[in-house]
Formats: sequence, C-alpha cells, structure tokens
Amino acid sequence: MDVVRVRWNRKRQFVGWDESGHSLVMDAKPEYAGEGTGMRPLQVFLCGLAGCTGMDVISILEKKRQDVRGLEIHVEGDQREDEFPKIYVEVRLHFIVTGFGVSPKAVARAIELSHDTYCSVGGMLGPQVNVVTSYEVREAPAPSDAERS
Repeated sequence: MDVVRVRWNRKRQFVGWDESGHSLVMDAKPEYAGEGTGMRPLQVFLCGLAGCTGMDVISILEKKRQDVRGLEIHVEGDQREDEFPKIYVEVRLHFIVTGFGVSPKAVARAIELSHDTYCSVGGMLGPQVNVVTSYEVREAPAPSDAERS
C-alpha cells in the first residue's frame, strides 16, 4: 500500500510527502488565490504520468540492450473547458531518447508497451482522455578521452 500525506500551509499552498520523506509543493496561480509557489495538482499528475511511462520505457529499452544515455519527456495536457471537473481531454507525450545506435523501432515498441500494458498512472486515465505519443531518437555525442578512461 502506498501512503502519502498532504498538508495545507496557507492560501492555496499544500505540501505532500511520502513515507520516505520525499516532498513536493503544490499551489494555485495567483489569479486563483494562490502564490504560484509550486506545481498545480494537475501538473503533478502530468509529471507522474511522464515518470511512470519513462520508467517503463527505460526498463524495456534496457532489456532490448539499447544504449540509452538520456530520456526527456515533454508533456502537454488540454483540459475541457465546458464543465467540471476540468479533466484532461487530451494528453500529448513527446519522448526524446538520446543514445548510441538506438533503434527507433525499439523506442516505438517500448512506448507502445508502456501505454497499452505497463504504465499504472496512464491506466487510470479513462477512455474520455486521448493520449497521443511521439518520439525522436538523437545520437549521443562521442565520449571524450577523459570519459573513456
């Protein structure tokens, strides 16, 4: 069982932490009585989605013996505007994989497996949310002489 606690600090600021003491700050924009001192809760959700799928993708690419040196995921979410709750109706994830000789086909398959099977955060999104993925593979620069020794 996962356990987190969240405590209200002031105005619209909340701090959450897990059983290991890792913490994060959430806040609203100033126009919504916040101070903008942290991520908004839905941004935290997008980070959770990216982190979850990122862990899957790295794990799958490692199993495929791909020489991945970096992964960055850009996430955008569009909320519905006409009714509450203001859920995301579309989420776009763009994966930027950096490495040596990384197969684009392996990257595409890793993203597909994460989306369709493994990502627990993504699995909590209902059918009303359109998830769109894209990726690019970048060749890493050759290591310097200092890095080789």
